[in-house]
Amino acid sequence: MIRLSLIVATFNRSEQLLTTLRSVALQSHRAEEWECIVVDNNSKDNTRAVVEKFISEHATLNIRYKFVEEQGLSFARNGGIREAKGDIVAFIDDDERIVADFVSAYISLFDLHPDAMSAGGEIIAEYPTGRPRWMSRYTEEPIANPMSFGQHIRLFPKGRIPGGGNMAVRRKALDIVGLFDTSLGRTGKSLTGGEESDLFERMAEHEMACYYLPRAVMYHIIPSEKLTLDYFKRLNFNNGRSQLRRAELHHRTPMLYAKECAKWVATLLLCLVHRPAQSRYLLTMRYQISRGIFSKE
Repeated sequence: MIRLSLIVATFNRSEQLLTTLRSVALQSHRAEEWECIVVDNNSKDNTRAVVEKFISEHATLNIRYKFVEEQGLSFARNGGIREAKGDIVAFIDDDERIVADFVSAYISLFDLHPDAMSAGGEIIAEYPTGRPRWMSRYTEEPIANPMSFGQHIRLFPKGRIPGGGNMAVRRKALDIVGLFDTSLGRTGKSLTGGEESDLFERMAEHEMACYYLPRAVMYHIIPSEKLTLDYFKRLNFNNGRSQLRRAELHHRTPMLYAKECAKWVATLLLCLVHRPAQSRYLLTMRYQISRGIFSKE
């Protein structure tokens, strides 16, 4: 019986996807209790051929390919959810690798904690070309979203949610709160987001418990193209745009404006204790987020 469905949404990343799938194939948990659904979100490269070849080479594993034409990460993940057979639905991305007991850790967590409706694991950033000197823990967050809250299972800290590339949800929770909002999330090469925050906010409104699971470790692989100044600017501008979109949906735009002004004060104070290069990127991040929130572009 399938207990956990692991969904991997992908778009035009066939080479990186292979790294992810190789880590999936090394899972230690009994193969008959989990499945992996690779959701191809209308890729134009050789993703389908790569996945189908991988499936044929790993016939003992329950790996399936699903094509979703409507562009957008939320559409892709929702398509995977509808295809999933497990009572637990876990999500990883196509630019990462997971440890061998990843699936086992999530299944054990939900068995041990019947109140858990969702969970997320540790995220470790991995830089094949080296971590840049301009990066601080503040500017690293939008790029890699590293996450660790200790070595023991615990409830997620207030105000924090799992990373989108390392999270799991009970199906019955999705039956109550609904799927990902398709008006939010990345579409093609767009860097907008907010769909995960929106989903976890809906679960919080129903007082659903979310646990942190240190054994479910994911390594987020950050290529050099995600460390350019241009990418950093676009990422943070779209971060601001995503925050604005969610604020408009929930009728709390004035609150967003007030919080962003307060964050400018905090950013300026942080610049006093960071190296000049780190401070420049802190200011760039804040400026681009504010531009996304306040500008009419």
